[in-house]
Amino acid sequence: MAPLQIQQVTLTGRHIRLEPLTLNHLDGLCEIGLDPDLWRWIPTQVKSRDDMRDYIRLALQWQTDGTALPFAKVEQSTGRVVGSTRYMNIDKPNRHVEIGATWIGRPWQRTVVNTEAKYLMLRHAFETLGCFRVELKTDALNQQSRNAILRIGAIQEGIFRKHVLCADGRLRDSVYFSIIDSEWPGVKARLEEKLNSAQAG
Repeated sequence: MAPLQIQQVTLTGRHIRLEPLTLNHLDGLCEIGLDPDLWRWIPTQVKSRDDMRDYIRLALQWQTDGTALPFAKVEQSTGRVVGSTRYMNIDKPNRHVEIGATWIGRPWQRTVVNTEAKYLMLRHAFETLGCFRVELKTDALNQQSRNAILRIGAIQEGIFRKHVLCADGRLRDSVYFSIIDSEWPGVKARLEEKLNSAQAG
Protein backbone atom coordinates (compact mmCIF):
# COMPACT_ATOMS: atom_id res chain seq x y z
CA MET A 1 0.00 0.00 0.00
CA ALA A 2 1.26 3.48 -0.87
CA PRO A 3 2.41 5.88 1.89
CA LEU A 4 0.14 8.68 3.08
CA GLN A 5 -0.11 11.65 0.75
CA ILE A 6 -0.27 14.74 2.97
CA GLN A 7 -1.02 18.17 1.53
CA GLN A 8 -2.46 21.46 2.73
CA VAL A 9 -6.22 21.51 3.02
CA THR A 10 -9.00 23.60 4.55
CA LEU A 11 -11.53 21.62 6.61
CA THR A 12 -14.87 23.39 6.96
CA GLY A 13 -17.70 22.68 9.35
CA ARG A 14 -20.77 24.56 10.48
CA HIS A 15 -19.07 26.27 13.44
CA ILE A 16 -15.36 26.07 12.74
CA ARG A 17 -12.98 26.24 9.81
CA LEU A 18 -9.52 24.70 9.99
CA GLU A 19 -7.29 26.51 7.51
CA PRO A 20 -3.55 26.14 6.86
CA LEU A 21 -1.59 28.01 9.52
CA THR A 22 0.54 30.90 8.32
CA LEU A 23 2.25 33.91 9.87
CA ASN A 24 -0.79 35.91 8.75
CA HIS A 25 -2.59 34.34 11.72
CA LEU A 26 -0.09 35.83 14.20
CA ASP A 27 -2.22 38.81 15.28
CA GLY A 28 -5.34 36.70 15.73
CA LEU A 29 -3.53 34.03 17.71
CA CYS A 30 -1.91 36.65 19.95
CA GLU A 31 -5.30 38.20 20.70
CA ILE A 32 -6.57 35.05 22.35
CA GLY A 33 -3.45 32.94 22.88
CA LEU A 34 -1.24 34.79 25.37
CA ASP A 35 -3.25 33.47 28.32
CA PRO A 36 -0.89 31.54 30.66
CA ASP A 37 -3.63 29.03 31.51
CA LEU A 38 -3.71 27.85 27.89
CA TRP A 39 -0.10 26.69 28.12
CA ARG A 40 -0.24 25.10 31.57
CA TRP A 41 -0.07 21.56 30.20
CA ILE A 42 1.93 22.27 27.04
CA PRO A 43 5.72 21.77 27.24
CA THR A 44 6.44 24.81 25.03
CA GLN A 45 5.40 28.07 26.67
CA VAL A 46 4.07 30.99 24.63
CA LYS A 47 4.18 34.19 26.67
CA SER A 48 4.73 36.94 24.10
CA ARG A 49 4.20 37.92 20.49
CA ASP A 50 7.74 36.80 19.70
CA ASP A 51 7.05 33.42 21.30
CA MET A 52 3.90 33.03 19.19
CA ARG A 53 5.82 33.93 16.04
CA ASP A 54 8.43 31.31 16.91
CA TYR A 55 5.65 28.80 17.63
CA ILE A 56 4.17 29.34 14.17
CA ARG A 57 7.56 29.26 12.45
CA LEU A 58 8.48 25.96 14.09
CA ALA A 59 5.13 24.46 13.04
CA LEU A 60 5.77 25.61 9.47
CA GLN A 61 9.27 24.15 9.56
CA TRP A 62 7.83 20.79 10.63
CA GLN A 63 5.35 21.12 7.77
CA THR A 64 8.25 21.64 5.35
CA ASP A 65 9.93 18.58 6.86
CA GLY A 66 6.78 16.54 6.23
CA THR A 67 6.14 15.67 9.89
CA ALA A 68 3.27 18.08 10.62
CA LEU A 69 0.31 19.84 9.02
CA PRO A 70 -0.71 22.81 11.21
CA PHE A 71 -4.06 24.60 11.17
CA ALA A 72 -5.53 27.82 12.50
CA LYS A 73 -8.99 27.41 14.00
CA VAL A 74 -11.33 30.09 12.64
CA GLU A 75 -14.86 30.67 13.93
CA GLN A 76 -17.23 30.48 10.98
CA SER A 77 -19.73 33.06 12.21
CA THR A 78 -17.17 35.81 12.93
CA GLY A 79 -14.03 34.90 10.98
CA ARG A 80 -12.09 35.24 14.22
CA VAL A 81 -9.04 33.08 14.91
CA VAL A 82 -9.80 31.08 18.07
CA GLY A 83 -6.90 28.62 18.36
CA SER A 84 -4.65 26.14 16.62
CA THR A 85 -4.20 22.42 16.11
CA ARG A 86 -2.26 20.13 13.80
CA TYR A 87 -1.56 16.71 12.45
CA MET A 88 1.86 15.85 13.81
CA ASN A 89 4.27 12.94 14.12
CA ILE A 90 3.08 11.98 10.64
CA ASP A 91 4.19 8.46 9.76
CA LYS A 92 3.58 8.16 6.04
CA PRO A 93 4.76 4.55 5.46
CA ASN A 94 2.69 3.21 8.37
CA ARG A 95 -0.27 5.49 7.62
CA HIS A 96 -0.86 7.10 10.96
CA VAL A 97 -0.90 10.63 12.37
CA GLU A 98 -1.28 12.29 15.71
CA ILE A 99 -3.75 15.09 16.39
CA GLY A 100 -1.97 17.40 18.79
CA ALA A 101 -0.61 20.83 19.70
CA THR A 102 -4.27 21.70 20.19
CA TRP A 103 -5.37 24.78 22.08
CA ILE A 104 -8.29 27.18 21.93
CA GLY A 105 -9.13 30.53 23.52
CA ARG A 106 -10.98 30.40 26.79
CA PRO A 107 -14.38 31.66 25.49
CA TRP A 108 -14.56 28.71 23.09
CA GLN A 109 -13.48 25.99 25.48
CA ARG A 110 -16.00 23.23 26.21
CA THR A 111 -18.14 24.30 23.25
CA VAL A 112 -19.26 22.57 20.07
CA VAL A 113 -16.23 24.11 18.35
CA ASN A 114 -13.92 21.56 19.99
CA THR A 115 -16.08 18.60 19.03
CA GLU A 116 -16.44 19.76 15.45
CA ALA A 117 -12.71 20.43 15.01
CA LYS A 118 -11.84 16.91 16.16
CA TYR A 119 -14.59 15.48 13.97
CA LEU A 120 -13.28 17.28 10.88
CA MET A 121 -9.70 16.13 11.52
CA LEU A 122 -10.64 12.54 12.24
CA ARG A 123 -12.92 12.33 9.21
CA HIS A 124 -10.20 13.71 6.94
CA ALA A 125 -7.59 11.37 8.44
CA PHE A 126 -9.62 8.20 8.00
CA GLU A 127 -11.79 8.94 4.96
CA THR A 128 -9.51 11.08 2.79
CA LEU A 129 -5.95 10.28 3.87
CA GLY A 130 -6.71 6.62 4.55
CA CYS A 131 -5.03 6.42 7.96
CA PHE A 132 -4.96 3.16 9.88
CA ARG A 133 -4.76 4.94 13.23
CA VAL A 134 -4.92 8.39 14.76
CA GLU A 135 -3.08 9.08 18.00
CA LEU A 136 -3.73 11.63 20.71
CA LYS A 137 -1.72 12.27 23.85
CA THR A 138 -1.80 14.55 26.87
CA ASP A 139 -0.06 15.24 30.15
CA ALA A 140 -0.88 12.51 32.65
CA LEU A 141 -1.78 15.22 35.18
CA ASN A 142 -4.28 16.89 32.84
CA GLN A 143 -7.43 15.03 33.83
CA GLN A 144 -9.72 17.41 31.91
CA SER A 145 -7.92 16.65 28.67
CA ARG A 146 -7.84 12.91 29.39
CA ASN A 147 -11.59 12.89 29.95
CA ALA A 148 -12.21 14.92 26.79
CA ILE A 149 -10.18 12.50 24.66
CA LEU A 150 -12.06 9.55 26.09
CA ARG A 151 -15.38 11.28 25.33
CA ILE A 152 -14.36 11.53 21.68
CA GLY A 153 -14.20 7.73 21.66
CA ALA A 154 -10.44 7.17 21.78
CA ILE A 155 -8.95 4.21 23.65
CA GLN A 156 -6.24 4.77 26.25
CA GLU A 157 -3.21 2.69 25.33
CA GLY A 158 -0.67 3.48 28.01
CA ILE A 159 1.56 5.98 29.77
CA PHE A 160 4.99 7.00 28.54
CA ARG A 161 6.90 7.77 31.74
CA LYS A 162 9.30 10.74 31.89
CA HIS A 163 8.36 11.40 28.30
CA VAL A 164 8.78 15.17 27.92
CA LEU A 165 10.95 17.76 29.65
CA CYS A 166 8.73 20.77 30.30
CA ALA A 167 9.78 24.41 30.30
CA ASP A 168 9.63 24.51 34.11
CA GLY A 169 11.95 21.51 34.41
CA ARG A 170 9.23 18.97 35.26
CA LEU A 171 9.49 15.59 33.58
CA ARG A 172 6.06 14.91 32.15
CA ASP A 173 4.42 11.52 31.84
CA SER A 174 2.30 11.39 28.67
CA VAL A 175 -0.90 9.36 28.28
CA TYR A 176 -1.37 7.94 24.77
CA PHE A 177 -4.75 7.26 23.16
CA SER A 178 -5.76 6.10 19.71
CA ILE A 179 -8.63 5.50 17.33
CA ILE A 180 -8.12 2.90 14.61
CA ASP A 181 -9.84 2.66 11.26
CA SER A 182 -12.19 -0.15 12.27
CA GLU A 183 -13.42 1.97 15.21
CA TRP A 184 -13.99 5.10 13.16
CA PRO A 185 -17.58 4.36 11.98
CA GLY A 186 -18.77 4.07 15.58
CA VAL A 187 -16.79 7.09 16.74
CA LYS A 188 -18.08 9.09 13.76
CA ALA A 189 -21.70 8.24 14.54
CA ARG A 190 -21.33 9.34 18.18
CA LEU A 191 -19.60 12.59 17.22
CA GLU A 192 -22.26 13.37 14.62
CA GLU A 193 -24.97 12.73 17.22
CA LYS A 194 -23.26 15.20 19.59
CA LEU A 195 -22.93 17.79 16.83
CA ASN A 196 -26.56 17.39 15.77
CA SER A 197 -27.73 17.70 19.38
CA ALA A 198 -25.69 20.88 19.85
CA GLN A 199 -27.09 22.39 16.67
CA ALA A 200 -30.63 21.47 17.62
CA GLY A 201 -30.12 23.10 20.99
